[in-house]
Amino acid sequence: MPTDPTLQHSFKVAQDQLDAQVRDIVQWHFSPETGCSFWLDWARKAGWNPATEVKCFADLLRFPHFQDEWLRDLQPDVWIPKKYQGRPFNIFETGGTTGMPKQRIGWDDYKVDYSEFSEKISDAHFPRNHYWLMMGPTGPRRLRLAIEHLANVRGSSCYFIDLDPRWVKKIISAKQLDHAKAYMEHVVDQAVTILKNRRVSGLFTTPKLLEALAEKINLWDVGIRGVFCGGTSMSPQYVRFLVEELLENRIGFYPTYGNTLMGLAASIPLKPEDNFSVTYYAPQPRAVLRIVDPKQTEQLKNYGEWGRVELTTLTKEFFMPRFLERDEAIRREPRAPYAWDGVGDVRPFGALEKTIVEGVY
Repeated sequence: MPTDPTLQHSFKVAQDQLDAQVRDIVQWHFSPETGCSFWLDWARKAGWNPATEVKCFADLLRFPHFQDEWLRDLQPDVWIPKKYQGRPFNIFETGGTTGMPKQRIGWDDYKVDYSEFSEKISDAHFPRNHYWLMMGPTGPRRLRLAIEHLANVRGSSCYFIDLDPRWVKKIISAKQLDHAKAYMEHVVDQAVTILKNRRVSGLFTTPKLLEALAEKINLWDVGIRGVFCGGTSMSPQYVRFLVEELLENRIGFYPTYGNTLMGLAASIPLKPEDNFSVTYYAPQPRAVLRIVDPKQTEQLKNYGEWGRVELTTLTKEFFMPRFLERDEAIRREPRAPYAWDGVGDVRPFGALEKTIVEGVY
């Protein structure tokens, strides 16, 4: 419960909406008429019936943590809800620097996520009926279709510069730093060519690529008015550098935290008292982020404390309870317009104890 009295009522309303979403989605995935074979088989083996026994979000603690291997090792057919059978689906990948990546199938969830996000960005920063440039991972990533959908929702079209983050991480891990630098320059040079020869006002990229791009071209002068920036690790010091030095306090900056399994968690506009510390809010009730004690994951951390990020996804296309992300963050209080917990200063889990290979992110 937030400490701000004005948010307490909104918090209760949001909690009621979340509990209703949980009941609806769990019943959908665990009913023979609508559910997928994976969860129906799981319930038979577990010996209890979530469709009738889950009444609220707290009841999801009865589930174990969702496992990576279920998305890596199983054929995608096991995740098709019966109501979706016979309808072709998208296959989106995440992770997988080596070996089999996690795969999530889907139909319309990415469109719902990014259509909603469109209402959170300013027309001054992302003019409607104009042009975007995406400089990031395409291929099997959900992000490629999602960014184009977002541009299209706003009446815009999008140029694309592809990159392969798996290859970058692989060569950095092998300490082939010259190859990594050359690959980044290859990607950035393509973006510079587009920006010099086409009218582009909106840019999606990663923080590292944004920095490399700004070293070669003045973003404001070539027409960029808004930057939609994805990437999990941006310290307050780095955010200050991006906002003040690269974007010159005049280009809109929209950091986001998202992935194929969750969707898109939007950030709240920075205020002076934030000191450039970014907080993200999940697209609840379709997805929920909790900051939990890594050693007792049923236990939430207190506001202001670091913990591990736990994700629950709740849509008719995909049910994923209590997935432990490879990230850690600070639990933050609700802040208007969001009446649920936020996650702040997201970084790789265990970042202070080990070396993290982040590549172009």
